[in-house]
Parts: sequence; structure tokens; C-alpha cells
Amino acid sequence: MTAIPGRALPASEDALAGPGSGPRKRRIGKASFDSVSFFVVFLGLPLALFLIFVIWPFVQAAFYAMTDWSGFSAEFNFVGLSNFSALLTDPRFINAVGNSVMFGIFIPLVTIAIALTFAILITVGGSARGQIRGVRGSGFYRVVSLFPYVIPAIAVGIMWRLILDPSNGLVNGVLTALGLDRFESFAWLGNVSTAMPVTMLVVVWGFVGFYMLLFIAAIKGVPSEIYEAARIDGAGRMRTSWSITLPLIRDNVQTAYIYLGITALDLFVYVQALNPQGGPDNSTLVMSQQLFRTAFTEGKFGYASAMGVAMAIVTLVFAALVFTVNRLTGGTSERGRR
Repeated sequence: MTAIPGRALPASEDALAGPGSGPRKRRIGKASFDSVSFFVVFLGLPLALFLIFVIWPFVQAAFYAMTDWSGFSAEFNFVGLSNFSALLTDPRFINAVGNSVMFGIFIPLVTIAIALTFAILITVGGSARGQIRGVRGSGFYRVVSLFPYVIPAIAVGIMWRLILDPSNGLVNGVLTALGLDRFESFAWLGNVSTAMPVTMLVVVWGFVGFYMLLFIAAIKGVPSEIYEAARIDGAGRMRTSWSITLPLIRDNVQTAYIYLGITALDLFVYVQALNPQGGPDNSTLVMSQQLFRTAFTEGKFGYASAMGVAMAIVTLVFAALVFTVNRLTGGTSERGRR
């Protein structure tokens, strides 16, 4: 392109000007086999599986929740929202929701508190002199702490039910051997005052090792120079843990809280193994346990589907609350970058 005397080329034209160069047009390439196959395999197939095995069951459950289907016949009647209105006045289900919420609040708090404490001790809780390191024998503690998590949940529940057995259980045997005669034949899972705390203890015992390893991995990602600078400034272990470790692994803690909360809101396997009937006065009955009883014992699959929809709503509300609280307290990584 030849420049015209007395006329300056625009910046865009000047940038494109050159020997043999002309106005460039945007080329739209034809879809190749590689690009099509890539989108089909990595986008189309996962999306299809998600729609078939996740979304479609939810849609079916929402439909059956508006019927009186018994679960064992092809006939059912459409009843609209009557199942959902019945849930609002069902005392047993309301009690199960309350128990699930209690589990969802306390199990994550206790598990994360214990797991964080052990993780900090194992990674940066060693000697205050020399290199930043954990307590002596930290590798052994990591391996041992994971043992409860690798045991199936049903085996954990049955094992602890035997340990807490009033007549032949290990707990009562040890306590009575120490002279505490009032614990002879004491039913830990048979008393309203102890059934829920003991159930929480079993669940925490089963999960604390895994989340401790999760936090150890997160703390290992924090540069050691930050801890060394804090040590030079005179910060103690508690101050370092509160002001450095927790803020830097906050996203990991939030993720752990959500996963633990969802698990605690379900908790079917543990409570079914420890107290198949829901505990004394339904003190450990949870939503999933009541759903199972309604569907397979009472034969009310339509009503049980309504419970499943309610469970999904409660779980989504729980996750939304955790994200909201984390955002309001300035915990999102996006806000930290601003």
C-alpha cells in the first residue's frame, strides 16, 4: 500500500501496511475432526452424563413428589403440592430436620477445629529454633490418623455400637474398672442426653484424620519465608496460627466445611448403624433415615420423594449460607486480590 502525499495513514492501516499487504479479513476456519471430537469427548459426553445421571433423577424425584406413588405399582395419582404441605405438619420429619441441622452445625465445627489443631502441630508446631518443622514423629501421626477414614462407614458404626454396648462394651468395662460404678450397664446410645453427642463423636473420629491431611497439604503450600519472618518479628505459635495460617488456607477450610456439612446433613450410614430406629425418642433421627423408613417400610414413595426434595433444598441453603458468610467476612480470594 502506497502512502498518499499529504495524508497520514491511520494507526491501524500503518500497522497493517507492508509489501504486498492488503486489507485483511477475519477468517473463520472450518471445524476440523480434532476440534469436533475434542468438544464431543470433553464437553458433550460429560454434559450428557451429568444430565442423565444427576439432573434427570432430580426431575423424576420432583415429579414423583407430587404423586401418591407407592413405589411398587405402575399406578399413581397426581396430588400436587399436598405432600409438601404435609411435611410442614409432620412432627417426625420436623424433628429429623432439627437433628440434621444440629449435626450439620456441630460436626463440621468440631472436626475442623481438631483437624486444624493437629495439622498445625504436625507442620509448624515443632521447635521454635532452627528450621520451621512439625513435632517429632509427625510422619507416623499422619499415617495413623488416616486409619479411621479408610474403614467403611458401616463398619465404623457397627464397631462403635459394640464398643458402646451397655453390657459387654469396652467403654463401660474400662469405666467400671476405674471405679465408676454408675457407668455399669450404662446405655450411651439409649439415653436422650447422650445419644446425639456420642453419635457426633463417632462421626468426628471417622473424619478428622482425612481433613487433617487436607489441611496439612494446604499449610505445606504456604512459603516457609512467611513463617520465618513472623518468627523474627517475635510472633508466637498461637499468633502465627491465627494471623498467618488460617487466613492463607481459608478457602480450604471453607471447602472442608461445605463437604462436612453436606455429609452431616445426610449421615444415613452412621446413624443407621448406631441407632437403626432413630435413637431414644427419635433423638438421632435424620432426614435421610426418615426418608428411607417412609419409602421402604411404609411404602410411601411419593411422600418420600417430597422429603428428598426438601433435603436437597436444605443442603443448597446450607451451602449458600457458608458461601455468603465467607464472602461477607472477606474470605474470597477474588476480594483479596482487589
